[in-house]
Amino acid sequence: MVIIGARGFAKEVLEIIYQNGNLENLVFYDDVNSDIGTHLYNIFPILKSKEDAKYYFENVDRSFTIGIGNPKLREKLYNDFKAIGGKYVSTISKNAVIGSYSTKIGIGSNIMQNVVITNDVSIGIGVVINQISSIGHDVTIDDFCEICPNVSISGNCKLGKSVFIGTGAIILPKVIIGNNVIIGAGAVVNKDLPDNCIAVGIPAKILKTKKT
Repeated sequence: MVIIGARGFAKEVLEIIYQNGNLENLVFYDDVNSDIGTHLYNIFPILKSKEDAKYYFENVDRSFTIGIGNPKLREKLYNDFKAIGGKYVSTISKNAVIGSYSTKIGIGSNIMQNVVITNDVSIGIGVVINQISSIGHDVTIDDFCEICPNVSISGNCKLGKSVFIGTGAIILPKVIIGNNVIIGAGAVVNKDLPDNCIAVGIPAKILKTKKT
């Protein structure tokens, strides 16, 4: 498997893969940071170009996951590495608790340690649900959302595409959040939020609307 990225969140994804016992042929990819070496922790090779990644996909293993946050960047990376032959796969911690009934997790999702996901939950492509977060019943989360640590999403909520929810935020029951919304750390969201807004505070209020 290739982990896209070799810093920050990529190291957390590595821990999930280590705990799950899937280290065989594991490499990283970083063509951005010029100061990074050839191996992470002096163990795992770091690929430096799309040509290297394409060769790896063709000759070693097609699987890749994304170890970088930022919903829009994750979507771009998904498209870039799929185009050169990669197969997007999820990394799900064995310590996550996932409901047994009608819960679906899309390809490429990163479900981290001590996450709780209940029943009748639908999670899209490339979603990050970071550690100690909880997802209530009958929740829908669209593609490439990023949910930071210790977030609580109550039952019957709906998140649009590319939503970012900051650390410790709480989404109260039946709230609908539009596409491309940013919710600040520690916010408490008790009302629906439209597309392309930034909301902060307790209760959350719209700070501004982003340009599309």
